[in-house]
Amino acid sequence: MTGHKIGYIRVSSAEQNTERQLDGLTMDRVFTDKISGKSTDRPQLQEMLRFVREGDHLFVHSMDRLARNLIDLRQMVQDITNRGIKITFVKEALTFNGDDTAMSVLLLSVMGAVAEFERSIIRERQAEGIRIAKVKGVYKGRKASLTIDQAEEVRQKVAAGIPKAKVAREYKCSRETLYKYLRQGEA
Repeated sequence: MTGHKIGYIRVSSAEQNTERQLDGLTMDRVFTDKISGKSTDRPQLQEMLRFVREGDHLFVHSMDRLARNLIDLRQMVQDITNRGIKITFVKEALTFNGDDTAMSVLLLSVMGAVAEFERSIIRERQAEGIRIAKVKGVYKGRKASLTIDQAEEVRQKVAAGIPKAKVAREYKCSRETLYKYLRQGEA
């Protein structure tokens, strides 16, 4: 019996469109993350890794959709193929199955390093642009997550004993953002 065709799709934010990834391919099941790829701790990635079985064929649009750095990419490909799962990166037209040649491992490493390099260059350009905008006085920074009134409400709710995680969900902010506002209230 042949395995299932499984797709993994990732975009960096909820606003981005996933339609171009794996377009035209028919999958038995697709896992989609709308979250940054800087970490491998992504809900749908972890769910997909638990779901796939020996004999399955995993399709990913491109290497940078699976991992943003070479170490994570190589480790994931090795872990997946060691389990008897074939993985294909559609954009790069590369397939790995555990019996990979030295050339295919080299291509994985080179293409993964190029993707990591591109990401680093983008971050450097972004930081440079922000620095220039700050010098010119036009950089205003990121919009505040909470208004002054909401920040006060948050502090009151936490002081009343409502769990911080619940308050963060209610105000649609991360717990770290919530903690930042709580620290500001203490100052």
